[in-house]
Amino acid sequence: MQQPIVTRTILRTIAAAGLLAFLAACGGGGGGLSTPPPPASSWQIGVFLPAGTFQNRCVAPRTGTNPATNQPFPDVAGTVLDENNFLRSFSDDTYLWYDEITDQDPATFSDPLSYFDELKTFATTASGADRDKFHFTVDSQEWFDLTQGGVSAGYGATWAIISATIPREIVVAYTEPGSPATAVALLRGTRLLAMDGFDIDTNTQAGVDALNAALFPSDLGESHDFVVQDVGAGASRNITMVSTTITNAMVQNTQVIATPTGMVGYMTFNFHRAPAESELIDAINFLNTAPGIADLVLDIRYNGGGFLDIAGQLAYMIAGDTNTAGRSFETLQFNDKHPVTNPITGAAITPTPFHTTTLGFSVTAGQALPTLDLSRVYVLTGPGTCSASEAIMNGLRGANVEVIQIGSRTCGKPYGFFEIPNCGTSYFTIQFRGVNDQNFGDYTDGFVPSAMDDGQANILGCQVSDDYTKPLGDVTEDRLEVALAHRAGGACIVPSAVAAGVSAAPTQPPAVTDGVVYRSPFDSNRILRRPQQ
Repeated sequence: MQQPIVTRTILRTIAAAGLLAFLAACGGGGGGLSTPPPPASSWQIGVFLPAGTFQNRCVAPRTGTNPATNQPFPDVAGTVLDENNFLRSFSDDTYLWYDEITDQDPATFSDPLSYFDELKTFATTASGADRDKFHFTVDSQEWFDLTQGGVSAGYGATWAIISATIPREIVVAYTEPGSPATAVALLRGTRLLAMDGFDIDTNTQAGVDALNAALFPSDLGESHDFVVQDVGAGASRNITMVSTTITNAMVQNTQVIATPTGMVGYMTFNFHRAPAESELIDAINFLNTAPGIADLVLDIRYNGGGFLDIAGQLAYMIAGDTNTAGRSFETLQFNDKHPVTNPITGAAITPTPFHTTTLGFSVTAGQALPTLDLSRVYVLTGPGTCSASEAIMNGLRGANVEVIQIGSRTCGKPYGFFEIPNCGTSYFTIQFRGVNDQNFGDYTDGFVPSAMDDGQANILGCQVSDDYTKPLGDVTEDRLEVALAHRAGGACIVPSAVAAGVSAAPTQPPAVTDGVVYRSPFDSNRILRRPQQ
């Protein structure tokens, strides 16, 4: 049996990030400790007590201060059944498709995480995909750390896994400035050939484990050896990288491109984290220094999501007052138990606006945002374009700003949720869908570049595979080249490198599908802040 390479994730339910499952050795298992019999249950099918009845009643109560609230942890001694009953009640109350959950006796589950896996719909979309592929849990401390900014552990190289099974293909998607990856001259498109003495196509469990450990180090200070091949190079080279604390750039490659028909702005936007507020403002201010930006190319091919409010800020900065006046960016729709009130905050449901001011993420709140005042934007997309990034596209279209999509189908996540913490675990169950000002939000199979814009999931644009042979922001990189050509003539051209047979992944044909790029659960979802945060 072939062993797939997988991306590191802190998710319990791997599908929530759209990633491959953790690999396991071939063959069966067995043995292990016996599970004690479950306690007696007073469960009655379809009868639910309020979730607060069971909240914070924990098998292992925490002590100390909760970093998210700066207050003592609220935990008290409880049981697995208490934790399961909490999950059951809040799911029935807030899950978007609560009436599709099979109500099972919580006392028959000895693990709250396993029980939570069952508290969802198993229906599929028109394409046959799971309707809910975003159900997941995260350790609450890890979640808090993720929300605080752009810091993570690694090398500063983002890998694109083009093929996880033999023949495997893993290349560098991009790197972070000043990181170990840039110190050893890793560039976009550099191929990985071997790691820690194992060839990339190893098929032993020990080899695959070693590859995964090298790709995604779990601790700081880990040293791993790589054999790599740079784009256009015949020979390979050996490098060593040591994992360290990486500060991710939210925005990269901001530039102004001079074309015969006007100045075009470009930026790579990778994360909707808190520091993005200040970095996006800096990028828009920089673009405004050019003598009249006629268009913007927004590269969000690897941006999986994050804070929805930051998406609302960027959409406003692109479109400006005239285009967004009187329009909502996105309105949340909860299940039919909560038609007018947000079940998490208790507040009346009001639209998320096109935010005109800073919100205090990384800039003091209340300051006016700069704008480009554009009625059209080119968006470069891939399967990693997800959630809050898709909301930018949908929100702008709802305000009649023309969105032209260059790249490939997006992930299809019009849904979102609030963090629901309990007993040290943060639970994420779909609680709402987002619709734009024209009440559209049905893109569960993604936005698709198409010959015409139908006002729904088909967006005017061009289907173009990811091009790993050129840096992001290079005017000859396939997607950017096609965007600029479309802007000049209104047609989808064949990229010059594809026509010459040298584009796409280094060893793959031009029609290769996009690689899988890992994003944390925070960075691959539509996240709303609770009022106290």
